[in-house]
Amino acid sequence: MSRLIILDRDGVINQDSDHYIKTIDEFIPIPGSLEAIAQLCQAGYTVVVATNQSGIARNYFSLETLQAMHQKLQDLLEPLGGRIAHFYYCPHGPDEQCDCRKPKPGMILQIAHDFLNMKQQGINEQQQLSDVYLVGDSIRDLEAGIAAGTRIALVKTGKGMRSLEKITRDKLSDYAELPLYSDLADFTQQLLSLPTKTTRKD
Repeated sequence: MSRLIILDRDGVINQDSDHYIKTIDEFIPIPGSLEAIAQLCQAGYTVVVATNQSGIARNYFSLETLQAMHQKLQDLLEPLGGRIAHFYYCPHGPDEQCDCRKPKPGMILQIAHDFLNMKQQGINEQQQLSDVYLVGDSIRDLEAGIAAGTRIALVKTGKGMRSLEKITRDKLSDYAELPLYSDLADFTQQLLSLPTKTTRKD
């Protein structure tokens, strides 16, 4: 198993909004997500973020605000022993036809290029990513992961339940055996096989 984990941001790490996360104050971690990232880091995983941020193209917030949100996340993770190794983001709108906006795999393939040292002859990015998890809450996250060749996991936070309903309603065959988790903490616990905390009974 690769020691690299790719996380979507809004809806996986922090609370999502249909009106976009536009300010630092609106950047609110989902309960347990910070601790989950710290646990992954302490277990030897490299954690990176791949996030669509078309709010920049729509002039809802600036690049400086986006960077401040990410610095807030790093500041919250530091005392827990966690860190995001790098933030990859697509600042483009849906009509700009870029290669980086999920569901296209551009960001994910760039991560493979930057973090996976497997440039052996005949091995491409998709092969390198075959045992890397991409954790998301939307179908476009899953589509990007499939296109890039990663493993995929869906969390129920953020848009996760809506995504699950669409997968079930439309009987999307690509997700017949989709790993499903309550949240990032649940994904991390199962990945690391952490024991469930129980209340002691005397």
